Amino acid sequence: MVYFQISPVGFDCGIDKNNCQRYPDFCKECVKEQFQKLGLNIDHNLKFTIIDSEEKRIEMFKDLIWQKFLNVLNIKHILLMTKDSGLPIIDYPISGAGVNTELLLGFIQANITFSETGNTITGNGNIGTKYPFYEFQYETFNILLKNKEFIRICLVLDHKASESLKILVSEFLNDYEARYLDKLERLVNIGMLDFEDTIDFIIDTFNIKLVFPMTLTHTFLPDTLEAIKRNPIQKAIIDFAKQLLSSKQFFFIINLIDEVQKIVQIDSNIILYEISQLLEQNYIFPTTIEIAEDKILRFHESEATRLANNELISPIIANDDAINDLKEKAKYMSEEEVKKAIAAYIKKAETAEKALIYTEALREYEKALFLATGFDFIEEIGRISFLVLELDKRIKEMDLDYAINAAEKAEKRKDYINAINYYKQGLKILKEVQEFNGNESRIKKFEKKIINLQKHL
Repeated sequence: MVYFQISPVGFDCGIDKNNCQRYPDFCKECVKEQFQKLGLNIDHNLKFTIIDSEEKRIEMFKDLIWQKFLNVLNIKHILLMTKDSGLPIIDYPISGAGVNTELLLGFIQANITFSETGNTITGNGNIGTKYPFYEFQYETFNILLKNKEFIRICLVLDHKASESLKILVSEFLNDYEARYLDKLERLVNIGMLDFEDTIDFIIDTFNIKLVFPMTLTHTFLPDTLEAIKRNPIQKAIIDFAKQLLSSKQFFFIINLIDEVQKIVQIDSNIILYEISQLLEQNYIFPTTIEIAEDKILRFHESEATRLANNELISPIIANDDAINDLKEKAKYMSEEEVKKAIAAYIKKAETAEKALIYTEALREYEKALFLATGFDFIEEIGRISFLVLELDKRIKEMDLDYAINAAEKAEKRKDYINAINYYKQGLKILKEVQEFNGNESRIKKFEKKIINLQKHL
């Protein structure tokens, strides 16, 4: 039998408190009765809190996620090691704090030895418990250490650990040893094993994704945009995220909070709550530095190849008289004139983009890119290339939405030939943007849809 402890669990009793004769004196008993009917055992470790309004529930969630965020901001490095030998099994840096883990492991082992032999240790050893916390200073960092049956965890922190972080550490150790018991027993018996596949569990437990690089979805449906516009904080978040993405391939939540707070002048925990809502709906989503840098590298390599072959990103202005005139003018322009022209083209493109005139916007961006590449303005090339890429994706997404809608309507009319044709158009677009969006599951869905429709012919 496996016993699951679920905490915290929310339960809506479905009864208005104004119409309940048992509220509030018998709420606990009533909830226990309801849980027992569902086969849930709540006799032990029950923490019962009445939250009698939606506003209070949201306030509680705001405080909870803010504390999670503060905790993960505090963590600079996570080390897992065997308890008895101190052999490292996970070495996971969260920031570039530059911790020398070999020296740290030796320092930890020495402190643990002193503590267990009864000597004084800096910090709180919590001597009354079976698996105490150890807290001490190492260089400029605060160290939080805790043992379990097989492993020991070490958190390298900026500041002393909060009580909520300590609770999380205790829960993590319990869950980790239960989840990977077989692995740990083999580790003790036969030596080192690969524990890299357990890192995702560490990331989820400590909410490390909150400090990952973030990016925005490339698709905002009309209903979604309307809902965001009705929420001024979410609208500000999306607007500032787009601004941050105009110069880089990703942004960080802490920077986004700072930018939004400069304008809206409200508490950071409220902004973070709205960001968390957008994260849950996958309008904002985390990536990793490695993935982001790899995408930048691949994009720039691809761009360099196009430029070396004197190609433009799209054929829209390849035979345009304006670009031919620009080629001639560029031969006699100074660097200062080129920079002013680039700024003017970008401004025109942004104006066209806001007016949803995407073809004209792309034309202006590519004029700016042509000048930037001709004069080898590296920073401008990167920034404009990103803007062109994003706009190109947006155009493809609109084409994709049109193809899907047209295919679904044709399918409902049992016009299977046109349905297949439109699905194939959508499939082609998905494959073109697959490298950046990861559309494998949608591609498979479209291919399956086409096969099923062909059976009707």
